[in-house]
Amino acid sequence: MLRRLYDWTMELAGHRHALAALAVVSFAESSFFPIPPDILIIPMVLAARHRAWLIATVCTLASVAGGLAGYAIGALLYDTLGQPIVSFYGYGAQYEQFQQDYEAWGAWIVAGAGFTPFPYKVITITSGVMNLDLMVFMIASVISRGARFFILAALLWQFGPPIRGFIERHLPLLATLFFVLLFGGFVAIRYLF
Repeated sequence: MLRRLYDWTMELAGHRHALAALAVVSFAESSFFPIPPDILIIPMVLAARHRAWLIATVCTLASVAGGLAGYAIGALLYDTLGQPIVSFYGYGAQYEQFQQDYEAWGAWIVAGAGFTPFPYKVITITSGVMNLDLMVFMIASVISRGARFFILAALLWQFGPPIRGFIERHLPLLATLFFVLLFGGFVAIRYLF
């Protein structure tokens, strides 16, 4: 069953609407959705290595646009929409301290969260709440999100066939590891931070 799901994902990654789906996921992940676009980038680049740079570009642009939506949520709709999102990710209690740190390190926090697995949507919303200079926010977002997605695409482009072979040989183990890390990440975010 796992093998059929993998084959279906690889086939879907080469579908003519795959870029649109990636854009939607990438946009949503930057403002409210918990699943990172990397899970689509990987099979898409492995299925069509010649499109690696286009895939990274679409993902970056959609992610930054989603970041602007997150910024707007924080600036305009924090009480009704932003606060429940921040609380969902377990940051409600520490949010005031985080806001103080944000005043001093805002651009660096945006850049760090844009590049790492930290929930970027929390940062985009906070940027709006804190009224971080929009140009600073945009520059930090484009650089960090672009670096993250282009580095991933470059690695997959360069080492794609061996990575695909490795994934296909160890699919059950890698799937289990992925879900353990995904679940563990949510637990860590909820209870450790």
